[in-house]
Amino acid sequence: MRLQDAERCLDGSDVANEALKPLPATIALTRAYNAQVQGDSAATVKYAELALQLIPEDDFDRRSRATTILEVIHWASGNLESAIRGIGDSMERLTQMGNHVMVVASVFAVADLLVGLGSLSEAERTYQDALQLAAQHGPEAEHITAHHHLGLSIIYRQRGDETLAAHHLKRASELGLQTTLVDWLYRWHVVQAQLKEAAGDLETALALLDEAKRVYIQTLVPDLRPIAALKARIYLKQGRPDKARAWATERGLSLADEVSYLHEFEHLTLARLEIANPLVNALLARLLQAAEAQKRRGSALDILLVQALAHEAQGNRPQALAALERALALAEPEGYVRIFVDEGEAMRLLIEKQLRNRDYPLSDYVDKLLAAFTQPVATPKSAIIHQKSDMIEPLSERELEVLKLLRSELSGPEIAGQLIVSLNTLRTHTNNIYNKLGVNNRRAAVHRAEELDLL
Repeated sequence: MRLQDAERCLDGSDVANEALKPLPATIALTRAYNAQVQGDSAATVKYAELALQLIPEDDFDRRSRATTILEVIHWASGNLESAIRGIGDSMERLTQMGNHVMVVASVFAVADLLVGLGSLSEAERTYQDALQLAAQHGPEAEHITAHHHLGLSIIYRQRGDETLAAHHLKRASELGLQTTLVDWLYRWHVVQAQLKEAAGDLETALALLDEAKRVYIQTLVPDLRPIAALKARIYLKQGRPDKARAWATERGLSLADEVSYLHEFEHLTLARLEIANPLVNALLARLLQAAEAQKRRGSALDILLVQALAHEAQGNRPQALAALERALALAEPEGYVRIFVDEGEAMRLLIEKQLRNRDYPLSDYVDKLLAAFTQPVATPKSAIIHQKSDMIEPLSERELEVLKLLRSELSGPEIAGQLIVSLNTLRTHTNNIYNKLGVNNRRAAVHRAEELDLL
């Protein structure tokens, strides 16, 4: 049959022929796929919805594919509530089919979307319910929950509960060795990079992001926080705006761009780069308007904090205070902490000087945030090393981890496996250690480290 004849089925002709009945749905589904590949969101939604109208209710496979296409489009466009509803419908069908492993796997996407909406409590409950379901359906389901424990760790750390965060991070690490989900290594390295960044170990954070990029496997989940943008933020913390500017130029970003959820993180990174430029205010206003229109409170909170810092950098304290007050009102019900603390000293000063001594209704919450800012941080071992030796530069915490493993009987591949990095990355760390210690082999490195009392 010619394609033109088949496509006439979309208009309702020739449907009397029993053999042709599945064709309209198949063509609509194919057109949806093609439109998605071409980046035509409107056409993708049009044909995916048409496919769902045409596919029989008992055809779970094709209905699942059409629904997935819609979920991804809604997610990438920022319509997170619609994406959650779509995944929920898919989970109901999977439950009916008895595919509980895929139900557990789907929960991670739902929780991710809930975090985007700023609903940390609901995301936490969603994860916990999935862990209970997985426990009822054996090891195959439980191994998938590495993602869930990682997500819970992020939520608890966001709330300042380091004990629970560490517990779930450890459990995620254990389960990650057995998980079958293809994006595990990528997600693990990104989270590890964020932890190193928060601890001030920026070079190791960059190395971990490079490793994340190496193991990245494209899935249907939109890439909302590209590695290059994450690295650009670290460059800014390092005082290397030239590197961040080179990234923005390569990406073709400007303050006059149209905004979209898919590129929101990149535009917020650009805003940080141009924080003192008054032209950045219009970009942030557009981003905030889009986030509020789609009820993405998580996005709105991010944007408001950058707005507050931008107004402060531009000398407009009343506007900085107004943005900060709105951010605090959004953050307090869900118990956000780290999102403020990770902004550093500029945010601490803004909160302390502008809000603490005022008759402010969220004063208890503000006190909690300020306490989190002022918690003592242990002196990094690298700083101690620098004082005790004549090395050109100190070892990073990651290099210290490698050094301890070099003293063991583990082989290079075994060390790489334990650290969850590639052999190339391990070689980079090892070479850095050798250079800093002034040695050229593993035995000499261990001996020199023992002399310096590094182990």
